[in-house]
Amino acid sequence: MNIQRAGFVGLGLMGAPMATNLLRDGWSVTAWNRSPAALEDFRNRGGEVAGDVAALRDEPVTVFMLPDLGYIEEAAAGLLASWADTPPAPGTALVVMSSVSPEGVREFGRRVREASAGNAVVVDAPVSGGTKGATEGTLAIMAGADDEADFRRLLPMFEAMGATVRRLGPLGAGSLAKACNQLIVGTTTAALAESAELAERSGLEVAALYEVLAGGLAGSRVLDVVGPRLVRKDYTLTGPAKFMHKDLSFVVESAEAAGTAVPMARAGVELYAELKRQGLGDQDLAVVRQTISNLSRTTADAAKRGTLPQ
Repeated sequence: MNIQRAGFVGLGLMGAPMATNLLRDGWSVTAWNRSPAALEDFRNRGGEVAGDVAALRDEPVTVFMLPDLGYIEEAAAGLLASWADTPPAPGTALVVMSSVSPEGVREFGRRVREASAGNAVVVDAPVSGGTKGATEGTLAIMAGADDEADFRRLLPMFEAMGATVRRLGPLGAGSLAKACNQLIVGTTTAALAESAELAERSGLEVAALYEVLAGGLAGSRVLDVVGPRLVRKDYTLTGPAKFMHKDLSFVVESAEAAGTAVPMARAGVELYAELKRQGLGDQDLAVVRQTISNLSRTTADAAKRGTLPQ
């Protein structure tokens, strides 16, 4: 992209460090966020601040990093209305970097094209790597773009925020890749949490168990990153656990469209729904261990009463 200028919507746990990395790479970034405190902090880092999202209408690219597509559609409503009156410059891009429904983002792309008289495109480019990757600029970025040229124009921006960047297909492909990522992360974290509870309740030291597992076939990046928090029962927020329920639901939605069986994803949807029912959704993903602990207590109590299902 010849002009290193971008809009950025959403300065949360992930968005703020991502936008900051653009500034560090020499980009001029104008941001909007619901919370004024985050905007003031961004201004102090050298960024510009927009009064509303519609004020970003002339940016060559605007990134959205909000919790879900519904939030993005609400935030972008004024922008699309402005474009309906006066279309933006050809080649304008909206980049959805949140975890959203593959089908939903394709429909959003259709509405953006219509509102902009065909001058604006949507590229979905969700990320993996957590707050650590967002801060260090080492995110994995999974992109979906209908036109390879659109992806190539955006590549310098992606490379300012991530270390691994791939276009995986047309619009929606990035979101499908992120759904697959979450299938692995969500179910692996749950399996690690189950093993921790089983080990601890059976008299094993969880830290020692994980150390041995890390040296064998069960070793994984999820174990390396989430394992220490599971051992310590440290649920300090790096990303709300409730979003895993949403993301695994996208796996099921995509699997139904493709005619694919996803028994692990369906089990994960139920487990993370239970996590939300237990009121733990706003804590870190590692809190799934507490969910399993609570379920274990219920199972143990039922066993004592002799009311376990036959």
